[in-house]
Amino acid sequence: MFSSAQISLYPMTGDFVGVIMSALRALDPYRDRLRIETDDISTLLVGPPEVLFPAMRDLYAVAAKTGAHCVLSAVIWRGCPSEPDDEICASPQLGGPRAPLDQRKEEALEAVAKAPAPGTPAAAQFSLYVMDTGNHTDEIYGCIDFLKRSGVFDRSKNFCTRLGGNSGAVFALHALACLF
Repeated sequence: MFSSAQISLYPMTGDFVGVIMSALRALDPYRDRLRIETDDISTLLVGPPEVLFPAMRDLYAVAAKTGAHCVLSAVIWRGCPSEPDDEICASPQLGGPRAPLDQRKEEALEAVAKAPAPGTPAAAQFSLYVMDTGNHTDEIYGCIDFLKRSGVFDRSKNFCTRLGGNSGAVFALHALACLF
């Protein structure tokens, strides 16, 4: 199943080009497991969620460790009808029938508790749009419940949920929300 992220990094510094170029090197360890295309506006990452999110976390962490205020804007999707499936996106997380919602929430909470803690603080806004499910409302409310129990829930906002905390946990939450 096709999964990818279109990301843009915005470091608030006069040396924004240097910060971005250094941060992009954080993607090097992932190049054999992701298709990466960078242009002057954004970077496309194509691959399985369990690789996409650690790559985004590492990119963000390198930029944030410069001390500049950094924003990583990402649009993440799974299963795009206009894109063909890509072998690089194969993931055991996305195959087969889905477990019941409560089981998926508990497994996701366990995985967040085990997330690496790079020590870089992060804040995020998260919105989930579930398609092609029998009852998408239950899936969305299940994801919101999971986020509230995750330890990095900040507050509900208009059409999104604000998260905050260690970047390892914040990026793990996003990855696990793909299970919904």
